[in-house]
Amino acid sequence: MTIANARQIKLDEFLKLPETKPASEFINGEITQKPMPQGEHSLLQANLIEVINAKARTQKIAYAFPELRCTFGGDTIVPDIAVFRWERIPKTASGKISNRFEIHPDWVIEILSPEQQQKKVLTKLLHCSRNGTELGWLMNPDEESVLAVFPEQKVELYESDDKLPILTGIDLELTVTEVFSWLSFG
Repeated sequence: MTIANARQIKLDEFLKLPETKPASEFINGEITQKPMPQGEHSLLQANLIEVINAKARTQKIAYAFPELRCTFGGDTIVPDIAVFRWERIPKTASGKISNRFEIHPDWVIEILSPEQQQKKVLTKLLHCSRNGTELGWLMNPDEESVLAVFPEQKVELYESDDKLPILTGIDLELTVTEVFSWLSFG
């Protein structure tokens, strides 16, 4: 859903607007509100964060954040999951985590919702790739597939028993089938 704006606004003006629920993003000068997460989306998001952090957090390699606003490259996005290498997590002078993340994530995971346009989500992942993100996933629960975006906007499709690419340094192996099996309560 695009929020109607009578005039084109700039990023700094957008950042002064009140937050919306669900979050709104500012990409290529356009304000778009994310859809409200539903069951499949929420379950995949929660499980992925848990699995990634179980491996990466304990060894201080990286940390996966849900729905974190990241402002970089002239846009501000709120990925479903933003993974930052441990040493790149913004901190205050006292060593606490910063509230504002004005850098690109190292790994971005987006889970396609039924009412979302794949093109818009892919545009976000390509923006991330152009601005330093090492890995992006576009997960499609309906097709049980993952489109991965690599540096220089290289794109590959993963299905079935394909082993998914993981951010370098995280000792984790997942297949497409394994990830989407989390949706079954049997």
